[in-house]
Amino acid sequence: MTPKQRDAAEVAAAISGVGPLARRLSQVHARLWHEQVDRDLTGPQFTVLSLLHTHGDMDQGTLGALAHLDKSTAAPLLDRLRRRGLVELTKDPADLRRKMIRITGGGREAAVRLAPAILAVNEQILAAFSPEEREQFLTLLRRAVEGVPGEDGPGEGHR
Repeated sequence: MTPKQRDAAEVAAAISGVGPLARRLSQVHARLWHEQVDRDLTGPQFTVLSLLHTHGDMDQGTLGALAHLDKSTAAPLLDRLRRRGLVELTKDPADLRRKMIRITGGGREAAVRLAPAILAVNEQILAAFSPEEREQFLTLLRRAVEGVPGEDGPGEGHR
């Protein structure tokens, strides 16, 4: 194989790897979300509402860690949810530096209403897999994300 052929093979391999496939999967998910779930509420916003619905009130740092949001992402996201009346932000009386986040009735209703549509999107994306393959795919995907340096702890990524 000539150096030129080797270069061409390497470039071809690079565009068939994780990055392009992850981007395409993200595009498919975003399109289905937009068409079938909600045009205004984003996936990370739904995650925040779901965590608050499931776990109850919590401080912004804990919520950001559980939702895998960094501080620069969490603050504007929470402000958008607050402006829409889906969450309330208050100061922690025990530590005025901490912001406490509480889901509102409207936020709880949105999480419950949207969950079936999100499950339907997941079903569409995983439709080509058997039940065993679905579980294996999700397990491998989690392992791939958790195995990346800087992604093994909560709050590290921009999700």
